[in-house]
Order: sequence, then structure tokens, then C-alpha cells
Amino acid sequence: MSRPTGRVLTLLELLQSGGTRTVAELAGRLGVEGRTVRRYVEQLIELDIPVESVRGRYGGYRLAPGYRLPPLMFSDDEALAVLLGLIAGRRAGLTAAEHTAGETAAAKIRRVLPRHLAGRLDALLGALAFTDGPGDFDTPDAGVLLTVADAVRRRHPVLIRYADREGRRSERTLHAYGIVAHSGRWYVTGRDPGIDEDRTFRLDRIADARPLPGSFEAPEGPDPAQRVLSALATAAYRHEVSLRIHGTAEQIRARLPAGVARLAEHEPARTRDGTGERWWRVELRVERLDWLPRELAALDRPFVIERPEALRDLVVALADRLGSRALGD
Repeated sequence: MSRPTGRVLTLLELLQSGGTRTVAELAGRLGVEGRTVRRYVEQLIELDIPVESVRGRYGGYRLAPGYRLPPLMFSDDEALAVLLGLIAGRRAGLTAAEHTAGETAAAKIRRVLPRHLAGRLDALLGALAFTDGPGDFDTPDAGVLLTVADAVRRRHPVLIRYADREGRRSERTLHAYGIVAHSGRWYVTGRDPGIDEDRTFRLDRIADARPLPGSFEAPEGPDPAQRVLSALATAAYRHEVSLRIHGTAEQIRARLPAGVARLAEHEPARTRDGTGERWWRVELRVERLDWLPRELAALDRPFVIERPEALRDLVVALADRLGSRALGD
């Protein structure tokens, strides 16, 4: 957002707080001159916002009595993207002294959302858990995600249409325990009463979700994040990755945490310099390779790719792209 646009919105927020604001007061709050305040007021009037000019010694500007901004008209996808973006910012450590800007912004957005949408998003926030896995999270279909989240909160069954890895489609009932974001993917974990087994499904493979009548009780035991990590640890994966990385365990875990990678000492530590750095063998089983080159680059430690060959090709391609951009090509 450009600075003038941001100041116009700040002006509108000041006027919404009520009363008449003098030009001098508004100029001081916005850090501009009086004639700039008048120009910003003209922009608001052009947007059909009824700003009134009050004459006299205590004159200035005010909003017409009774005027309120309409509720934010977000689609489900837009509201979902905004709130999840704020959550991601909070998880990344963008915090203030007591309350994060993300928390206060999320609260403001939720106050002015239509009630039905605010309730569905609250259900999602209550059902959502994150692991420490890396990756840029691609949000699945908003309707599916919100419907499943509501089923988690209300403890009612949900009917899903699902396509597995080979593209085979099926329709099944799910007692959903929770939603988990892990390594760039979204999962729902729960009980499939048709086969009386716990299952974990990728949300981007769910084409449709519809609530069903009835209810169920969530079982005792591991939380949804632990259930997803356990399910993924025993699942068959497309790629088995083996690396050697030089550094400390803490350095490696910062980018490849325990839920993603297994570490084993490849050689004894060289403790002469006191750093504890050594070569580690790092093994992963992953569905996709495309996120790994970015994590290895961010790790900024010497590494050797043992397998697969396709990962070497991706790392070389990333290095070529970075080199090309650095040279301005």
C-alpha cells in the first residue's frame, strides 16, 4: 500500500472515532501539512464518504451523523487468505510487546465480517494446528476447509469425495478430529467409521465436503498434529532422500525439524574449535522435492546429495536461477 493511500485510510479511521477533528490535529496525526489534509478529505468525498466541513473557531472535519462503513465484503477465499496470512506472520515471530499486530488486525477483521463467515473462520482457527515442518502453505479449497473445520468443532460426521495418489476416487464418511498444516500441505485426521480405522487425508485431494447428521466423541490420546506426523512416518512416499550436511544438530533442525528428517552422526565431532560441527546423515521421505532446494539454500551449510539424482538437478536449477538474477540477466 502506498504511503498517501495509507494516510487517507488513517484519516478515515480518525474521523470514524467520532467528533469533529481540526485540520491542525489531523495534520499532526498524519504528519502532513494542512493543505494535504484537505486534499485527502476531497479523496474521501470522491469515494462517496460523507465528510462534513465544520466552520468556526472549533471547526474542522467530521463524518455525517449516523454514517458507518459497511461490513467488509470478503469472499470465503479472501477472508481465509487474510486470516491465515496473519497467523503465518505471528508464527514467523512478527510480534509486538504484548499483543501482535497480527492478532489485533485479525480481531478487527473478524468484527466486521458477516456473522456466518466469522463463525466459520472461528471454527477453523479452533481446529487448526501447525507442525514445525517447512514449506509455503498452499491453501486448499476454502469451502472444503471451512466445512471440515466446522465438522471438527461441532463433532458431526462429514461426507468427503476423495482422490488418492493414483487418482482413484471414493466417497467416505469421516469423523474429523483436527486439521494440521505440515510441510506445505494441509491434512485432516479422523476416524473412518466405514472401515473403523483412523485415517489422514490431504485436504487438496478432497473435491467436496458435506456435513452429515449425527455426532461423535473425540477419542483420548495423541493430538491431531501428533496423529498426522505418526501417519506420515509410516506412509509410502514417492521420494527417499539421503543427504550429508555439515553443521550442528541445532542448525540443521532449524530448517529440517524432527517431524521431517532423521539425523544420524556420519562422523565424530571435531571439538577442537568448540563449535560441535560435524557431518550428519540426513534422511527424508517426501512426496515432493521442489521445496527442498530452498531449505538447503536457507540452511547455508555444506551439503552432499546422495540421492535422488532429481534433487541434484533441482538444486543446480535453483543455483542457475539465482546466478542469473544476480547478474541481472
